[in-house]
Amino acid sequence: MGCTGSCGGNSTKDVSKHPCFSPHGHGKSGRIHLPVAPGCNIACGYCVRKFDCANESRPGVTSRVITPEQALWRVEQALASDIGPYLQVIGIAGPGEPLANPATYTTLELIQEHHPHLIRCISSNGLLLPERLSDLLRCGVSHVTVTLNTLDPAVGAQIYRYVRWQGRKLTGEMGAQILLEQQLLGIELAAQAGMTVKVNTVVIPGLNDKHLEELAWEVRARGASILNLMPLINQGIFADVQPPTPEEMHTYRRQAEAILPQLSHCRQCRADAIGII
Repeated sequence: MGCTGSCGGNSTKDVSKHPCFSPHGHGKSGRIHLPVAPGCNIACGYCVRKFDCANESRPGVTSRVITPEQALWRVEQALASDIGPYLQVIGIAGPGEPLANPATYTTLELIQEHHPHLIRCISSNGLLLPERLSDLLRCGVSHVTVTLNTLDPAVGAQIYRYVRWQGRKLTGEMGAQILLEQQLLGIELAAQAGMTVKVNTVVIPGLNDKHLEELAWEVRARGASILNLMPLINQGIFADVQPPTPEEMHTYRRQAEAILPQLSHCRQCRADAIGII
């Protein structure tokens, strides 16, 4: 299912109003995440999804999964609340992979119809981005975040337990290679289409932390405009791995900012987050 209307949507909306893409929006603009996308097509080793969680603040969790109609109601309630004057952005960031869930496109279509002034954004693993890019454009999506953790399929094989691609469940380097190819192609095509593209990279000590500058150069060449280096949340198969320290993260960001602007105020939000950040 795809959205109706002409391509291009709100791709020209001011990036400075998006608190997840620009420091200029930090502390001034509000956003609401709509948890309409529970299913996922890859298994990240650091991801533990929960659909009935009220007390954890991290990606992949929500108090509950909602329908597109409930999402529209939630947006309208937010617009009528104290945060309404500050609300600039609706995002779909899970708790699974937005592009693998039909409800994502229905939700975007409803927002486009009823509240076209709001910036629409998606956070994705990128596997389906080349395939579904035209649908996102028709839904007026102007900002996309792709989580890309490595350029090396051998490293990717240690991060991703499997990748579901065209009806097959792929493991090891084969799955990681297909994921990487689609991520890089999706970033390039989205940037060429006029979207603002941010890349999220989870820094995993001893695994991908020595190649962050190489990754920054590559995604910049593909058209990404900002890089968000995020510390590992040690859970899943990485439960025993010590996350990078704040000092180490500062060093990584300082080295990468010579290549791409860095986002340093990311809070690694829940799939149902709302507020000013």
